[in-house]
Amino acid sequence: MTYFRTGSMMSDLPENISRLGEMAYNLWFSWHPEAQELFRILDKQLWQEVNHNPVKLLLYLYPERLEKAAADPSYLARYHKVMESFDHYLNGNTWFKENAPQDSSFLVAYFSAELGIHESAPVYSGGLGVLAGDHCKSSSDLGLPLVGVGLLYKNGYFGQRITREGWQEAIYPLIDFREIPVTPCTRQDGSHLLVPVEVAERTVSVKVWQQEVGRTRLYLLDTDIPLNQDQDRRITSQLYGGDQSTRLSQEIILGIGGVRALRELGWSPTVWHINEGHAAFLILERIRELVLKGLTFFTAAEAVKANTVFTTHTPVPAGHDVFAQEMITRYLCHIRSDMKVDPDTFLSLGWDEQRHVYNMTKLALSNSSYTNAVSRLHARVSKELFSDLYPNIPGEEIPIHAVTNGVHLETWAAPEMTALFEEYLGSDWQSRLTDAHLWQKIHQIPDPVLWETHQKLKDQMIHFVRSNLYRRMKRNFEPVESLRESLNKLGPQVLTIGFARRFASYKRANLLLKDRERLAKLLNSPGRPVVMIFAGKAHPADHPGQQIIKQLCDLEKEEGFRGRVIFVENYDLHAARHLLHGVDLWLNTPRRPMEASGTSGQKAAVNGVLNCSILDGWWPEAYNGKNGFAIGSEQDFANDNIQDEENLHALFDILEQVIIPCYYQESAGIPSKWIRHMKESLGTIPRFFNTDRMVKEYYEDFYLPCSQRAKLFSDQNFQVAAETQTLKQLLRENWCSIDFQSVRVEQPPHLPAGPDLVVEADIHLGPIAPKDVVVEVYTKKAGETGLENVVLLPMSVTEDFGNGTYRFRRTIEMTPGAAKYALRVRPHCPYFAHTFELPLVKWTDIF
Repeated sequence: MTYFRTGSMMSDLPENISRLGEMAYNLWFSWHPEAQELFRILDKQLWQEVNHNPVKLLLYLYPERLEKAAADPSYLARYHKVMESFDHYLNGNTWFKENAPQDSSFLVAYFSAELGIHESAPVYSGGLGVLAGDHCKSSSDLGLPLVGVGLLYKNGYFGQRITREGWQEAIYPLIDFREIPVTPCTRQDGSHLLVPVEVAERTVSVKVWQQEVGRTRLYLLDTDIPLNQDQDRRITSQLYGGDQSTRLSQEIILGIGGVRALRELGWSPTVWHINEGHAAFLILERIRELVLKGLTFFTAAEAVKANTVFTTHTPVPAGHDVFAQEMITRYLCHIRSDMKVDPDTFLSLGWDEQRHVYNMTKLALSNSSYTNAVSRLHARVSKELFSDLYPNIPGEEIPIHAVTNGVHLETWAAPEMTALFEEYLGSDWQSRLTDAHLWQKIHQIPDPVLWETHQKLKDQMIHFVRSNLYRRMKRNFEPVESLRESLNKLGPQVLTIGFARRFASYKRANLLLKDRERLAKLLNSPGRPVVMIFAGKAHPADHPGQQIIKQLCDLEKEEGFRGRVIFVENYDLHAARHLLHGVDLWLNTPRRPMEASGTSGQKAAVNGVLNCSILDGWWPEAYNGKNGFAIGSEQDFANDNIQDEENLHALFDILEQVIIPCYYQESAGIPSKWIRHMKESLGTIPRFFNTDRMVKEYYEDFYLPCSQRAKLFSDQNFQVAAETQTLKQLLRENWCSIDFQSVRVEQPPHLPAGPDLVVEADIHLGPIAPKDVVVEVYTKKAGETGLENVVLLPMSVTEDFGNGTYRFRRTIEMTPGAAKYALRVRPHCPYFAHTFELPLVKWTDIF
């Protein structure tokens, strides 16, 4: 690997605490409260003002504070303890070292348009970015060799400010990269590493920055440098900002520029993971590389597909970027030229025939060996969504797998909860996150202790919300009386419901507002009051989402709702932690099945906060009837209006009849029944819905086989890649000539259970060899659970007629019950990653 230095912009620190600079630039601090405390106690007020950014803190801290800390024995003791933990973390043993085959070449390249690690590096907008950040953190914890690639946005996403009229105002701060925990990659001569990327008719210079996340390195790409034209400097200005031209340019920089940056840095990944379609252009760059080395376009494409993984995150159309043919042709003209391929073939990699657009999800899906959705329900929905790519293939066999999202527990568990885990689960709980027996020890925590911890976190949350509301109302010159009323109704004894997420319409933050009279009665019930806290941003171009925010902000001013409905502005990771730690109930009301996974409820659960959710995303996998509350049932509706009406009544009913009475039913001064639900939630949810489990699944199901395929397909000058693409081409060209000439079923006149059934078929394959297909009887029968069980029974060649026609035969043992039988031919190759890597099938019914 080529050696590159990274430049540090930290000023000199006292020698005996000089490693504070190293710590500030490694986001390991973001999930270790003791490390954060090391910075916070240097200047508590400044720590808040710099948004918990240790780099900026050290840059602006008075030198006298540092000198005082360096001479303070208690601070030095704290400092050495943290540094010892940091060194042990970086150099200690890991899960990967103990459990993975020793392959020094193994490396995952993880590409994502947003990476949400910590609020000090605001290059994220919401769930996708935070999930990506948690993925990187767990990869570090497990010791999994992974490098991340993203973009470094000059203005980030946007800051949110609510006007007096209740409208969202988008504020785009200018981020000074010298003040956040990133360092520029430099060449050995000290010059900054710049990577050239062709965008349309011009070449854009891309600056590469490095970010340390524990053991994991992230590389962030930046076009805002003087070498570039003004329009190109703005490419990386805003996350999800700008027009179609900006979005396409960003994705070219991310995908193509990201591959080139890794090459310049000396990395040779064996696995390439595309986290959502924004990064799919990495496929084109990798094909281009191989074509320039002498491979044909089709062989190169096969080799690239062999070790590419794609994760799709949403069934919402807006989440799948599409571009006009003219834009793709113009913006990628250079890379197509290097590929030495005609325009139609080039476009076909990502062409969406139904919509007549270039689809980034199609590009990723069609050119990856493994594709996964982010929950079991989302996998089912994705199979339906992309079924046009797999014509005539049963939904259950469409090769989209499920890896349900999780969260990084150490990031999202409040320090007070972590202390409880240390005491009752054991000091090694972080290394046993997926151990079900370990989490059952939650029930050993005394009810008063768990409740006292929750109330402490609730107090902290209330203080945060009051401060946030006070700043907004003061800025907007709200009447003092309204301010006082709003602030005073918050209290630790009041049932507090949290709803915080991106304000897209399908998430239905305003569901309860459809019956305001019933809502007012619920919130103001004598002796059983309720407070609802909302937070979240709507994309600046999402006007319906902004309208929902205004509805809530208008509502919080109305008589009967003041102090009962509160909107927290500028939702970010810091605000999220307070709400997730301290509310009593986490509410989730998406329009099923539009929520692919959702992870905020998982973060709430690790803090003892109960979930109340539509059975969408991850919740159907987690809910057991005792660890939270379900709104309605797993039901599909004919239209949105019917679903909204049904869900509205179901939500009011469960709040009024179950949740509120449960919370206010006390025994010995504490809500014992509610605490039982809390313990059940803590005992069942964190152990599975964590990113340690998730990353291990990625490794075992995708990363390891992909890495092995990378070697297999590239050995002997890419011989297997060439053979596989040749076979696929043969099959595609001749598939239509496959013909079932005759099908015979030998059976007795009556079919009691037991007798064998003999199926014979004469099939014309033409130039296709029998070894390159599987002929099989496909059976589908209802099982005890009511689900249909599929059994595949392969047939054997019994005769070769010499003209491309063969006889296939199979004996079937009949079993009781109604069953469906069909005969089919499908492609076969020992190098396929899954059954329908080549989505071709020929069917005939037999009876």
